[in-house]
Amino acid sequence: MTDLMVLRGRLDEIDEKIVSLYEQRMDVCKEVAEYKISTGKKVFDRQRENEKLAKVKSLTHDDFYAKGVEELFEQIMSFSRKLQYRMLSESGVQGRLPFIGVDALETEKARVVFQGADGAYSQAAMMKYFGDEVRSFHVDTFREAMEAIDEGAADFAVLPIENSTAGIVSENYDLLAEFENYVVGEQIIRIEHCLLGLPGTKLEDVKTVYSHPQSLMQSARFLSEHDWQQVSMQNNAFAAQKVAKDGRRDQAAIASEHAAKIYGLEVLKKGVNMDDSNSTRFIIVTNQRIFRKDAGKISICFEVPHESGSLYHVLSHFIYNDLNMTRIESRPIPERSWEYRFFVDFEGNLAQASVKNALRGLREEAINLRILGNY
Repeated sequence: MTDLMVLRGRLDEIDEKIVSLYEQRMDVCKEVAEYKISTGKKVFDRQRENEKLAKVKSLTHDDFYAKGVEELFEQIMSFSRKLQYRMLSESGVQGRLPFIGVDALETEKARVVFQGADGAYSQAAMMKYFGDEVRSFHVDTFREAMEAIDEGAADFAVLPIENSTAGIVSENYDLLAEFENYVVGEQIIRIEHCLLGLPGTKLEDVKTVYSHPQSLMQSARFLSEHDWQQVSMQNNAFAAQKVAKDGRRDQAAIASEHAAKIYGLEVLKKGVNMDDSNSTRFIIVTNQRIFRKDAGKISICFEVPHESGSLYHVLSHFIYNDLNMTRIESRPIPERSWEYRFFVDFEGNLAQASVKNALRGLREEAINLRILGNY
């Protein structure tokens, strides 16, 4: 039997040759990049890479080795592309991003829209971000809010995007992909659901509770202690509004303390939701392609070819450019069964060279890449 140290010595010799050949290959790739810079040719040539993979696989004499060679050359060609993207950036061939950096958002005379009614959590988030004197109006649906800024009826919209216990607001992810509107800020507020009723109402008077389905779910432990009918509403504020309007002591709403003040209701019990750390993240959206110069988070969405490893290769651009990806979500693409659109948040600013380099690679290798905002 061959001594293990001898075998390891042979592997070391082979590895040294592999490293040397890899460096030689990358040096040739630099010359390829220089040619593409001078001619304006795109870096990514999918047909050429597929032909190359088929050829190197055919040089092997074992199916298992063929699969390994395919994976190896996929990585080699991936790093070749990244080297070329970097050289394009260093040569000044950046390509302009259609976003304008601003020192601050113009909010003093801004008109802001939120979904729901007076007393909604969206209104509370809006007032925390824009101030109590903000000029605002509300609409019934998230789509109407997006349409309002798209059409210019409002300068900004405030939309919930994620709850710490209930997860993402999937409808608003889909609307971000549909509309040419952009995220320019975010606001996180703590959610404390309260049981609200007419002044003087006792718990034993209540027979029916109204609220948004998520709020009912988040308050399930408290509600299980009572034999009350639960009725879903489009919005917590609508629930509070109904209880105030109907004027019946056998009705109650689960909503915010802010809603109680708006509609003259009494807080029958605070903190009926099960999670004391429950928070919702709201996004501030506009129809202008702008970003604050001190922004530190970028949101994008894209699709990938329906091929093995395509998402992995796209996401590798974040690793190569030392960018920290903080979130990835997927949403089904309407009318395209079993295909998905990916939403990614990562740390960075559109003015950074590393961000521009990553976006260049993503734009060439992903499908329908959209920058949703830098905030």
